[in-house]
Amino acid sequence: MGVLDLAAYPWDAVEPYRKRAAQHPGGIVDLSVGSPIDPTPDVIRRALAEATDAHSYPLTVGSPALRDAIVDWYARRRGVPGLTPAHVLPTIGSKELVALLPTLLGLTAGDVVVHPRIAYPTYAVGATVAGATPVAADDPDEWPEGAKLIWINTPGNPDGRTWSVEELAAAVRRARELGAVLASDECYAELGWDGPWADQPVPSVLDPRVTGGSRADLLSVYSLSKQSNLAGYRAAFVAGCSDLIAGLLAARKHLGLMPPAPVQHAMAVALRDDEHVAAQKELYRRRRDVLKPAVEAAGFRIDGSEAGLYLWATEDRDAWESLQRLAELGILAGPGHFYGEHSARHVRLALTAPLDRIEQAAERLASATR
Repeated sequence: MGVLDLAAYPWDAVEPYRKRAAQHPGGIVDLSVGSPIDPTPDVIRRALAEATDAHSYPLTVGSPALRDAIVDWYARRRGVPGLTPAHVLPTIGSKELVALLPTLLGLTAGDVVVHPRIAYPTYAVGATVAGATPVAADDPDEWPEGAKLIWINTPGNPDGRTWSVEELAAAVRRARELGAVLASDECYAELGWDGPWADQPVPSVLDPRVTGGSRADLLSVYSLSKQSNLAGYRAAFVAGCSDLIAGLLAARKHLGLMPPAPVQHAMAVALRDDEHVAAQKELYRRRRDVLKPAVEAAGFRIDGSEAGLYLWATEDRDAWESLQRLAELGILAGPGHFYGEHSARHVRLALTAPLDRIEQAAERLASATR
């Protein structure tokens, strides 16, 4: 199967619910897609403007300043010391890497790519495009022989599942037993809310407490889209095993996969500024503190969601029915069907709407239950 054989883009199926929600007298409150709506911080926008004299081709490997900034960021924010520029590589957003990683690793027919049971669909798409077989499994003991690439997502999209140090270490051990690459999608790591993540950083697969002293066959993927509102910049990176990074670099050079030089400069500045990240997290916290109790009071149960950008909610009915109920209130959610066969009774509610619209959604939910 190739790219032309992929199914229609699933979000098209949400359009009727969008139209119904838009008919509400107060207008639509769109909580369906996790696209940032807050401004890109000024410090980053200035950095981009300063770098617009980009007359030469950018480096696929990343500028020295960017690579150093990624290394420093892992040590400072993720508890991962000891990386060098040879362990990191910028990417054109994280979605292209997720989709292309099986191909870049040389996987083909007969190979298995494992991904979470409740998952962002691009893990399976990437496997399919490479001709490999996607398999949904969360428990490392259930990861099959023949797996060549294993994806975990912590904190998870859409369910907010967050792996502890002990769980990550067990995943590393099992992946190594199988001889598989373990890739951890960690794009929401700055957004911890409940349980241990209320006051502890979300751990990385590259954490020394996880790796057993070796980064071999481990990759950590991160994006600046959410923490820095850089979704439109396509700014992300991968870090980990230097041998894997070297192979990815060689393939990406051939394919011309390089972030633009101005974006690389802006990324370096963003990674060295923690103040805007804390401010953005506070915005999401305020929205979550309004939306979560309102959704629960309206009869939904929130599962997981201890970290990340979403509330993963169910009223124990088919997600399309819940979507219709919410659309009648002018609220648009994302159906769990998009995240695999194991999530057809959940909806995903994103925290990416202005606070006043979140408050409007909360009021509508309250009015519907009075």
